[in-house]
Amino acid sequence: MTDLKVEALKCEYRINPLGIDIKKPRISWKIQSDQRGTMQKAYQIQVVVDSDDFSDLLWDTGIIMSDESIQIEYGGLELKPRTRYFYRVKVWDNFERESLWSDTAWWETGLLHSTEWKAEWITPDTEEIDSLSELAFLLRKEFKLKTGFISARIYGTGVGLYELYLNGERVSDELLAPGWTSYHKRLQYQTYDVTKQLEIGGNAIGIMLADGWYKGNITWDHKRNFYGDKRAAFFQIHVKYDDGTEDIIVTDTTWKASTGPVLFSEIYQGETYDARLEKIGWSKSNFDDQDWSKTIVQEMPITHLVAQENWATRVTEVIKPIDSFVTPSGDTVMDMGQNMVGRIRFKVSAPEGTRIVLKHAEVLDKEGNIYFGNLRKADQKIEYIAKGERTEDFAPHFTFQGFRYVKVEGYPGQENGLALENFVGEVIHSDMEPTGEFECSNPLVNQLQQNIVWGQRGNFLDVPTDCPQRDERLGWTGDAQVFIETALFNYHGGPFFTKWLRDLKAEQHPDGNVPNVIPAVVDGGNSAAWGDAATIIPWAVYQTYGDKRLLADQYDSMKAWVEYIRRQGEDEYLWKVGFNFGDWLALDAPEGSPSGSTPTDFIATAFYAYSTRIICDAAEVLGNYDDVQEYSALLDKIIEQFNNEFVSPLGRLVSPTQTAHVIALMFDLVDGKVKERTAFELNELVIQNNYHLTTGFVGTPYLCFALSKGGYHETAVRLLMQDDYPSWLYSVKKGATTIWEHWDGIKQDGSFWSDEMNSFNHYAYGAIGNWMYKVLAGLDMNEAFPAYKKIRIEPKFAGIHLTHATASYESMYGRILSSWRLTEEEIEIEVDIPANTSAEIILPNAHLKDVSENGKSLESTAGIYSFNETIDSVILSVGSGKYRFKYLNERGLRQIFTGETRLLDLLQHEEMVKILIKYAPGITKFPGVLELRTKSLKELADLQKANLSIDKVNTLLEELNKNDWNLVSAK
Repeated sequence: MTDLKVEALKCEYRINPLGIDIKKPRISWKIQSDQRGTMQKAYQIQVVVDSDDFSDLLWDTGIIMSDESIQIEYGGLELKPRTRYFYRVKVWDNFERESLWSDTAWWETGLLHSTEWKAEWITPDTEEIDSLSELAFLLRKEFKLKTGFISARIYGTGVGLYELYLNGERVSDELLAPGWTSYHKRLQYQTYDVTKQLEIGGNAIGIMLADGWYKGNITWDHKRNFYGDKRAAFFQIHVKYDDGTEDIIVTDTTWKASTGPVLFSEIYQGETYDARLEKIGWSKSNFDDQDWSKTIVQEMPITHLVAQENWATRVTEVIKPIDSFVTPSGDTVMDMGQNMVGRIRFKVSAPEGTRIVLKHAEVLDKEGNIYFGNLRKADQKIEYIAKGERTEDFAPHFTFQGFRYVKVEGYPGQENGLALENFVGEVIHSDMEPTGEFECSNPLVNQLQQNIVWGQRGNFLDVPTDCPQRDERLGWTGDAQVFIETALFNYHGGPFFTKWLRDLKAEQHPDGNVPNVIPAVVDGGNSAAWGDAATIIPWAVYQTYGDKRLLADQYDSMKAWVEYIRRQGEDEYLWKVGFNFGDWLALDAPEGSPSGSTPTDFIATAFYAYSTRIICDAAEVLGNYDDVQEYSALLDKIIEQFNNEFVSPLGRLVSPTQTAHVIALMFDLVDGKVKERTAFELNELVIQNNYHLTTGFVGTPYLCFALSKGGYHETAVRLLMQDDYPSWLYSVKKGATTIWEHWDGIKQDGSFWSDEMNSFNHYAYGAIGNWMYKVLAGLDMNEAFPAYKKIRIEPKFAGIHLTHATASYESMYGRILSSWRLTEEEIEIEVDIPANTSAEIILPNAHLKDVSENGKSLESTAGIYSFNETIDSVILSVGSGKYRFKYLNERGLRQIFTGETRLLDLLQHEEMVKILIKYAPGITKFPGVLELRTKSLKELADLQKANLSIDKVNTLLEELNKNDWNLVSAK
């Protein structure tokens, strides 16, 4: 038995995907090995059709000498529709080992071609059921099956939203199908395996249809019928028999139609459900549907149907309420303990006709009353009318709410206290695979990380929405691009952004202009940092997953956006005309403006350069070398003109804002002495603002990166650790469980920023997570080798602010870990590198003589290929494996004892106090530090126990400074 294993086989990012329309699907796998430094030397893939017996091969790669183990494209015969293909993988490694064959995995094709569709679009006869009715439609058909069926699939879709039933049961746990795409250009269909739900003899299929995004209220203008004014269904069932025959049941005019208990259901408004109108058994055979209406054919195109691309939307977690109370206004309110997105499910025993109303909101006002003001026109109301039969169980069908608090009206017995055991919150979002984790020694930062994750969960509901509660919930391009790298760390975003980017490409105007929201349901486009989603997001997905196919698919769209910018105005190297959002919601904005003080043409030209740089890099990857030359020359000209226009002859930026300095640094628009000056002045701007930020949507994602890369990491850390307004931790201290839209969504006096635009679940400022993972924890990649093929581990410690930080990420190759911990006298760094990758590890503040790995010297450690010492670190080149480094934190101690550090800051951290006390006596090996007298040590120890006055503290500081400690005054 070999200890080299092939595991976690995936096809198009998924385990055993059902119903894909990709004609050359890509295969990926992970390798498990007990040997450090394991690299794949060769692989073999075998594919068979319809059976997992590999005796009759459809495709066999043979032994391919390659270390590639992700995104391997199928290269066999043309795939057939509605067919299952089984595959397995074997690998050989650099230790001359051969693995066993992996467990068998499979993919199954969908219809592949529009000619495979036999169904018709149907809707209730408009002469019998009003097509504009708010009531959800019910559609049904009975059919019979003979003995010997071996498999059955349903393929289909609907407009707006549908739920599918078979023989009285839901077909799937998927919600809000078919999702939200640019319906007039692309509509997803779904595939369901219903073999086990069918019966010999009589069967029945039922479809429930509601308005959803297709024809319901959408945007703050409450536009209706945006894509069409009639709901319709389009389904077909394929049943295969053991004799090779097949039955096909399709939507056509033989179906019957009615309405049911869903009286009203809207994305923003909520749902009204009258249980008295339920039609028991309506999706079972032998149901009496004689009084049901006819159906008619609805003319709709089928050429733009695509197989499901995104992760399905599901209930991903169930949480229980933590409390209920009566507000000062007399409302009974339930607290879920978490600002969540989804729905409430409840049980009730009540007389017939009892009306229960749930109204959802995110926060309480300063008086303790539930606050609905920021919802604008979105009611977020669920109304249930009981049928009065035993215990009834209910959750809404075609809507979702963003909320923490729920006002409950009409629930039996609530005047004596709400029966919380009868309520649960069902968290709903695209069922993405979690991939990243972060944790550190500061509980407020850990809560911030949880807020970032919950914000993503709430807003990644089929599209990357800006907010999940008010009458908006739109796919704003700017929000998505600023958060993209954080998003791809937290969750696997391959399918999610593949689907959304294809909508972006479909919605892009012929001139290259990109709408501000995707799908494009509001007017407007062309803004810098918003339209740049067209370049930034495909490039981020490529870097994270090595997805060259998506990059190629989007490449024309990427170029079209840059060429659109190029045509703006008289100077093709500056973007100075048209509308731009600017640094949205920046705190340095002039009175009454949401756009910040950084000039919009400064921001627009900077992003023009950034997108052009991405085009150059993408062209290099795709082998478009003529474009590499053209856009490299264009980039040089843009940077030249940027400096002519926005940088003084002596190197000062024309805009004295934090954001201007940040993007000039991050987009490599300044160099040499100008770059040094820009970094210095950015640091000064932050210090002058008492270590607080002023940035908005544009500057915030890059702020701490610019500081850390510019040599001012301590300032970046202090920014993160601020907990008063404005800061990331201010909202945490205010009790936030998601990221806010405004730095002061709730002001310091408890009042609100505004009713008009004040979401408490708005993920954009959560982009700080990317810096926390890559810089604080130090988990990053070598960008020349996408998908973490070559990993870079370089933690940057947080001085006195943190004693440990850990980040882990489940990459395409396997789990990566970067973790550091500061003990009383050592630094411990743990690193996990998955097989078939390698890493460069930078150990900060280390000397080679002090570093050991699992108690051994580096020279005698397997998996370490090279190591060398620099002025401030040790750099190692390593292969795969788990590594545990320890070394004396001498440079860190010198920084503590001789650096300009406030003693009061040190004493807030128990570990630092221990270090001070332990190392204070006799540390003469550190220049400038002399032995302290016993009295000083005693006062130092006492200081952690007493709340001393500033004068007393400064007396101690003066005593320590006599010994050249160089500690800064506590004032």
